Amino acid sequence: MKRYVNHIVFFIYALTLLQSCTDKNRPNLNMDNLYPWCIVAFDSLERTPTQRIKMLKDLGFTKYAYDWRDKDLNDMKSELELAKKNNIEVVSVWLWLNAKRDSLSKLSPSNEKVFEILKESNLRTNLWLSFSNNFFEDLTQEESINYTAEMIKFIKAKADKINCKIQLYNHKGWFGNPDNQVKIIESLPDYDLKMVYNFHHAHNYLENFPQIVKTIKPHLASVNLNGMQIDGAKILPIGKGEHEKDMIKLLLDEGFNGTWGILGHVENKDVEIVLKQNLSGLESLQLNF
Repeated sequence: MKRYVNHIVFFIYALTLLQSCTDKNRPNLNMDNLYPWCIVAFDSLERTPTQRIKMLKDLGFTKYAYDWRDKDLNDMKSELELAKKNNIEVVSVWLWLNAKRDSLSKLSPSNEKVFEILKESNLRTNLWLSFSNNFFEDLTQEESINYTAEMIKFIKAKADKINCKIQLYNHKGWFGNPDNQVKIIESLPDYDLKMVYNFHHAHNYLENFPQIVKTIKPHLASVNLNGMQIDGAKILPIGKGEHEKDMIKLLLDEGFNGTWGILGHVENKDVEIVLKQNLSGLESLQLNF
């Protein structure tokens, strides 16, 4: 009987040890460190705020970044309040500036509306700020940096009034160049500016990515992930590209400990399916977050 019990104890110990080793090899996705991005404007089902918040909870997310188009502004306040009620953190709100509508003295009606909604909602969050390239087409490098710095001062003054912070978002063109963003940040040393780095706007910088990581790391707050390959689709599921695993690993090796975005950025597709595909792809990379 004693020998039988010893066998059982040894079996349980071995099973526990095997499970422990297996767990160590499993990626720790840490859903508290992940947020969905581009899930409002990109959703074939055009979910209501209630449906979207339910989807986030069902998928296990505790936070998300809020993108929008003009048609979404009527529901924005109710969605922000609903997110708060359901303990879903809104980590950021998109703020896109276009020279045809925005200037140093005046923002577009839509951007002004965003500020009004944030004030009414008392939401303290980050404004992901990005500039259309039409601001810089006729400017020199120095003029571009100086103009952007002045524009950021203008935006930050408005953001300070509603207790929000500014984070620079790489998109396309001159402002999408991470070196230019770092120069802007260095020109405003007292502003505590941070950066958001988007893989899906980084294809032109793949060759220099190791150096870019070292340059932006001190200012980097969040990284939005995407499958990455030089040729082919710009938006690609995580795990379907050739470079995203090495890019993520490089960021982790350099000590990046910020948050990670999962894209829903696909036209004419149910965003829940897109998010699930990206979560599955991220898990397949076998990286510990």
